[in-house]
Amino acid sequence: MSTKRDYYEILGISKSASGDEIKKAYRKVAMQFHPDRNPGDKSAEEKFKEAAEAYEILSDADKRTQYDRYGHAGVGNGNRGYGGGHMNMDDIFSQFGDIFGDDIFGSFFGGSGGRRGGGQRSRGVRGSNLRVKLKLNFEEIAKGVAKSIKVKKYVSCTTCSGSGAKDKSSIQTCQTCGGSGQVRKVTSTFLGQMQTVTTCPSCNGEGTTITAKCGTCKGEGRAYGEETVTIDIPAGVQEGMQLNVGGRGNAGERGGMPGDLIVLIEEEQHKELQRDGLNVAYDLHISFPDAVFGIQVEVPTIDGKAKIKIPAGTQSGKIFRLKGKGFPAVNSYEKGDQLIHVNVWTPQILSNEEKGIIEKLQESNNFKPNPDKNERSFFDKVKEIFS
Repeated sequence: MSTKRDYYEILGISKSASGDEIKKAYRKVAMQFHPDRNPGDKSAEEKFKEAAEAYEILSDADKRTQYDRYGHAGVGNGNRGYGGGHMNMDDIFSQFGDIFGDDIFGSFFGGSGGRRGGGQRSRGVRGSNLRVKLKLNFEEIAKGVAKSIKVKKYVSCTTCSGSGAKDKSSIQTCQTCGGSGQVRKVTSTFLGQMQTVTTCPSCNGEGTTITAKCGTCKGEGRAYGEETVTIDIPAGVQEGMQLNVGGRGNAGERGGMPGDLIVLIEEEQHKELQRDGLNVAYDLHISFPDAVFGIQVEVPTIDGKAKIKIPAGTQSGKIFRLKGKGFPAVNSYEKGDQLIHVNVWTPQILSNEEKGIIEKLQESNNFKPNPDKNERSFFDKVKEIFS
């Protein structure tokens, strides 16, 4: 079970909150715990990161749906962007500015823009998300598993460390916007002067320009390659469920944030068991004499073999339950059962001697069907086969 706090609780909102309410709540919490307002306070910094993570999930309709259904297991696997080292404080500050505008930083934090490193944005272009399919067997689903998979994708250029520049001296503050990534224009209208803020056309909002491009990546800051990603799959996932691994998608251009890796779960069919929600179903076939006299049999389960006792006189269609032998729920302590459906096998080929024995047994009332049940007798079925 995850030890992370509930995202709605972090932002102080209800589960029915609208997009505008989520944004307003995030702004309030982030402003309260911003590091510039709480210098040296590690607790405030962690709450600032928590709020950013909560907003990143709840502001995205798909991620929010996964979170509401499966909790933290549906949107992260211990590798999430903020806590897992794939998104640093500069990325969060950049996100904060993108959402609410840089003006609030100038008003509240002395024009620093909430960013480190001389006020330059240096954020590049965010990488795209990737989708992969991951097939799991019943045992892996029941217990949870860590899977390492090779993903072909854009990775950060090792030559320029993702900057896209030949060297550090090739990265210059944009002369058009002065490193802010935005340009302001004041126009006069009949209502008075109006100020508009637009993305800088010279640097496309990055705040920097490159005078000499990296020879390896040609200025993109990334190259197509392969990365091995380890994914922690929680126990109890289901066919069609999506897990979101933050920061493990395509690398961004020129140092931009990486996209996410979205993992689609597929279930391998078990050769003997079938899944029914949290429960596991198994069809057990026994002979007519075993149904009459009773028998102890061994049945397959997710964890191996289990012995069960079939009492004398068991009817075809009887269901036995093995408590707790099913799948666990992803977001609770609930666990399913294994259901064993008994099927009494009717022989299709009989010798003359066997036919004679059965015909004699048919005369006994003990071998006639219960009149309260709409069932045909075993003998009627045999006669139908050999008629």
